[in-house]
Amino acid sequence: MNYIETTFGEAEGRPVKRLTLSAYGYRISLLNYGATLQSLVLPNGLDVCLGYDTLAEYCARDGYLGATVGRYANRIGGAAFSLNGVEYRLAANEEGNQLHGGMRGFDKRVWDYAPAADGVAFSRVSADGEEGFPGALTVTVTYTLLPDGLRIQYEAQSTRDTFVSLTNHAYFNLAGQGNGTVLGHMLTLAAEEYTPAGAGNLPLGTLAPVAGTALDFRAAAALGARIGDALLAPTQGYDHNFVLSGAGMRRAALLSCPGSGVSMEVHTTMEGMQLYTANFLSARAGKGGAQYGAYAGVCLETQRFPDAMHHAAFPSPLLRAGMRYGERTEYRFTLA
Repeated sequence: MNYIETTFGEAEGRPVKRLTLSAYGYRISLLNYGATLQSLVLPNGLDVCLGYDTLAEYCARDGYLGATVGRYANRIGGAAFSLNGVEYRLAANEEGNQLHGGMRGFDKRVWDYAPAADGVAFSRVSADGEEGFPGALTVTVTYTLLPDGLRIQYEAQSTRDTFVSLTNHAYFNLAGQGNGTVLGHMLTLAAEEYTPAGAGNLPLGTLAPVAGTALDFRAAAALGARIGDALLAPTQGYDHNFVLSGAGMRRAALLSCPGSGVSMEVHTTMEGMQLYTANFLSARAGKGGAQYGAYAGVCLETQRFPDAMHHAAFPSPLLRAGMRYGERTEYRFTLA
């Protein structure tokens, strides 16, 4: 593996580094700010991950481009939960709810880092009470280059019972970042059900079949084919949690771009996946002057179900004190 470390700026009084790794024909750039995937360059030279050229943009912009999201990915209703008879009030950062960890989630923190086999391991301790969550949570996120792509391994352990859901918020465009929208990308999902949502895009606590809806990707369909469906109107496109079929490490999604001939399989151990077509990504400049906006990328966020601590029918996101959280997601590419 070829490894290059350069200075990217400073935040929290600490240096922010860009770590560029090359192996198997792939090249990725990572930032220890937000344990962020800044770029993912395929053997054909296409960078398929949206990002920015400066730290200032990562600090100031919304959208979580390429960032590690936590302590709890997606939404927690009312920015509060009860655990072991105690109510915990969380930092509310979206319409009275908490989204992606609060005002300063894991995406806005400087992480420690160390080289790992064919990769880099990022780590930090989320203090007891950070953004309202109980327990000091020791977290490690390891990026590893594979012969056909990239693995992200998530590990965590808490000093107190807490709720945890970690994900990566990469926006993929398999035509290359900045090369138009992803509405022509074809998607297949291994999901028979999804979690319907109401106000604030909070789950209602039920599961519903995808059959007969605009959310049916059991057979390949273009992301833009049903983007105007009434079911998607509240979110102006796809921003839905899917119930992934099976258990253990398995293929959850296949995304392909007919124009570039690039396909990406997503394999994961997680039970849910948020499909987000960047509906609310405002017009902005990205890497190399590329222009981004709505539908410029697609997120396939492997996760615990959103707001799961409030819904008994959902798999529990509880992490008991001293127990180990361990999940894995891989992005495997095929080039024409």
